[in-house]
Amino acid sequence: MRAAGVMSAEAADAVLTPVLHDLRAVCDFAGVRPGFADVPDVDLLVTGWGCPPITAEVLARLPRLKAIVHTAGSVKGFVTDACWERGIAVSSAAQANALPVAEYTVAMILLSGKRVLERARDYRETKRMSVYGVPASVGNFGATIGILSASLIGRRVIELLAPYDFHVLVHDPFVTEVDGAESVSLTELFERSDVVSVHTPLLPETTGLVSGELLALLRDDAVLINTARGAVVDQDALVAEVGRIRAVLDVTDPEVLPVDHPLWRHDNVLITPHLAGSQGNEWGRLGRHAVDEVRRWVAGEPFATPVPAERREQIA
Repeated sequence: MRAAGVMSAEAADAVLTPVLHDLRAVCDFAGVRPGFADVPDVDLLVTGWGCPPITAEVLARLPRLKAIVHTAGSVKGFVTDACWERGIAVSSAAQANALPVAEYTVAMILLSGKRVLERARDYRETKRMSVYGVPASVGNFGATIGILSASLIGRRVIELLAPYDFHVLVHDPFVTEVDGAESVSLTELFERSDVVSVHTPLLPETTGLVSGELLALLRDDAVLINTARGAVVDQDALVAEVGRIRAVLDVTDPEVLPVDHPLWRHDNVLITPHLAGSQGNEWGRLGRHAVDEVRRWVAGEPFATPVPAERREQIA
């Protein structure tokens, strides 16, 4: 089985370099390139961040190609209709990449419940400690957590929340039952939750989904967490609400806000630089996942994490 990698040099160094020995042990690996100009005819492609679209023209130069193993999440940016029409099998590391995002989300839920960032700031300024004067609204006992979308990440968050004393709600228009969570309507999710965590993919129908009307339903001091895509949230409406509610944003629209954007100045807003997904040593999990998927394909086994053609828009 002959394979080649197509991704940016940075992605290859982070994800594939640590597992190259293992990858070469399971296939004839022809190395990594940033594009398709000099990729030899192979049976399988290992792709990653920076991979150009695999068009009909590219496929015409790769008649042997039968499978794609993607070392990141969404394949929408480069697996074209021509690939699906040819019946190429596709695997994605979206499930492996879901874990660090879910871990970040749970950490932010717990830290927000204890008001850690705000109280640390106040402690630094006042140098005074208060224990019994803390309001009853502070803490994580019995809080209601709303999960917007039963996606791979949303479901993983629900699993990780199981040991805690939370009541978990979930809204997903395509799912009626999720283990560990109560399914509710979209408006009920925002009305009842102390924290709403956004995990819906960015699609035409989800752009601006978290609207001003929904944000207005959140109780005072509630928290909105967004690790999905910035454009899922109506940012102008969020700016109008963050004096009343709090927000943790790992993604914004645009990805880096202008220096004078009002969200930078709000004490009620924590903005992190899209760090929830795999970074640092977590890239090793993605590389290991790719090796395992290639090993399965070589052995004639189905992928463990396939991307069905009918779900290619939702797996993001």
